[in-house]
Amino acid sequence: MNWDQIEGRWKQLTGDVKKQWGRLTDDDVDTIDGQQDKLVGKIQEAYGIQREEADRQVREWFNRL
Repeated sequence: MNWDQIEGRWKQLTGDVKKQWGRLTDDDVDTIDGQQDKLVGKIQEAYGIQREEADRQVREWFNRL
């Protein structure tokens, strides 16, 4: 799977995203719309972590799909 596929399946993956990162709101998830940079940024903002850590979490989640 690649990010183009994630963008295409974003509506189906939102439940998994919210389970993984519970602090993200429905509005956050809608705004992200499957875009990797937006997902990393929203995680960084919601959890107060470094961008590198948020990026690592997204990569780990992506690899589990």
